[in-house]
Amino acid sequence: MALVDAMARGEAAHIQKILAAVTPGGGKSLLPVIAAQSLIAAGLVERVVWVVPRDSLRLQAEEAFADPLWRSVFGHALSVRAADNERDPARGLSGYITTYQAVAAAPALHLAEAKAHRTLLVIDEVHHLPVPGRPGAETADAEDAEAGAWSRAMLPVMEAAAISLYLSGTLERADGRRILGLPYHPAAPGRGPELNLEAPGLAVIGYSRTQALSERAVLPVTFGAIDGEASWLEGGRISGDAPRVGPHRLGAGSVRVTTRPALFTALRTGFARDLLSEAFFATKRLRARRRAEHRLAPGEPARGLGKLLVVAPDQASARAYLTTLRGWMPAGQGERDVRLATSGQGDAHAALAAFRLTPEPAVLVTVAMAYEGLDAPEVAVVAALTHIRSRPWLEQMLARATRVDPHAGAYDTQQALIFHPDDPLFARFRLELETEQGSAARPRRERPASALVPERTPWRDEDPGGITPLESNAIGLRYALLRPRLVEAVPTAPAPELPSITERTLRQRLAAAVAAQAVEDEASLRVPRGGNLAHRYNAVLKRVLGKGRATMTLPELEAALSWLERNRLSDHLDRLDGDARYAWSARQRRGPWPPARAAGR
Repeated sequence: MALVDAMARGEAAHIQKILAAVTPGGGKSLLPVIAAQSLIAAGLVERVVWVVPRDSLRLQAEEAFADPLWRSVFGHALSVRAADNERDPARGLSGYITTYQAVAAAPALHLAEAKAHRTLLVIDEVHHLPVPGRPGAETADAEDAEAGAWSRAMLPVMEAAAISLYLSGTLERADGRRILGLPYHPAAPGRGPELNLEAPGLAVIGYSRTQALSERAVLPVTFGAIDGEASWLEGGRISGDAPRVGPHRLGAGSVRVTTRPALFTALRTGFARDLLSEAFFATKRLRARRRAEHRLAPGEPARGLGKLLVVAPDQASARAYLTTLRGWMPAGQGERDVRLATSGQGDAHAALAAFRLTPEPAVLVTVAMAYEGLDAPEVAVVAALTHIRSRPWLEQMLARATRVDPHAGAYDTQQALIFHPDDPLFARFRLELETEQGSAARPRRERPASALVPERTPWRDEDPGGITPLESNAIGLRYALLRPRLVEAVPTAPAPELPSITERTLRQRLAAAVAAQAVEDEASLRVPRGGNLAHRYNAVLKRVLGKGRATMTLPELEAALSWLERNRLSDHLDRLDGDARYAWSARQRRGPWPPARAAGR
């Protein structure tokens, strides 16, 4: 990045903030690696702190620094770790990754870290941070309150950072509020917030979808638009006097009158099953074709076969979709291949990680956890069963399938396939996207009048006025292909084990080594039985090494394992003398051991 190189050479010393507006899927996670490598080498910063909006993105950020291809290309040896709110979050590495939630929970910890070290602060998806206080609102809902708490905690950290790097594919908020930390022009009557891209100390980097397509950084998209009909009862309950409405077409109704309740009904009745079926069997055909091309045996796991992401309107619908999808597969295969990741699931993060990093599961059902920032290049098909029609939201969802999959073969054999309801607002979004990426250069296809409806009403995932869905069905499918000029993708090497995972593995090995010594010493009568010897041995190890394994750095954990391989903890029990918590252990050690009765056997 030329800007960072100029900063490293002292030619852009006035720059303190970098705003990177990168189209979703355009590879913005590479920018912190480039910036950290140059700025740390130049001595302008000492460490990088990367803040992400969700816990599931922490490991992805860690992977960006560990990627062997990028290490080779940029010649860097930096490592960062996914940290919790513990003391010394960097643990001797080049920085750490945390979340907005973690900063809000322990603002003093992260502010102290930013003040103690010259910090490159990377704020990922910065549009999640509104300027606190919504004008004209006396009370805030739970979402507003959480976003306000994040902003209040992040602001002092942002002010303490030496250099800030703001990342976003969406430089606007659906609620119209300003984004924290970014400069704006003075408010003008009748106009929304307008960024001041010429503000002092700010540099702007832009990377549009058009540029990404021309450079083959993202995949072309095929939209599978499915029209349907829906019927519902008004009034929110089934009764003799509740009027029946419909059937109404999704693609031919009035946005203000019928489209919203028709879509609400469709996503919870037969139409949803029909759209799921199209997406599921399209994915199945894709995987079968790629299996044949790779000459894989039936059932043989492999990367690059293509996966399906299902975005549901709410958690209840997501669970229903999960049951439907598993019902189309043999029982054992359904449990393995189809997973659910919602905020109400205890294993949601494990499901996300497995979907990203392993051949199975091949289908993931979610609501919003995976739509933004999910780096899963194997996603080839998306079932967009969601009410939301905010353009930034739809672009983020679309980007889950536009990443190039290095395991799937040549670039010109890949494309993103998006199945969606053919309602007026989605059609309008698709038309804008086609126009911006240059598809208008081709002969224009005939489009339904609904595609031209200039409605921008934000939709929320809630009952539109209290209706009772009755029934719906799909009545037509049409494809719209957006394909630019194509080349082959460059395969990437697998990433090495991440620092946080290595730490966890070493801690587990340490715990196992301590437990093994305890079992061996009790079995050989080196020490008396009982009293949780493994617990006492852990205390001995902490006294010997001067630090508990929970706070050790990677080199310290490796040194602890090496020490345990050469020494017996039973030889160091004197380290517990004087500690009342281990008085029984000390008395037993000083008495005759083994007992005469045992010794004579």
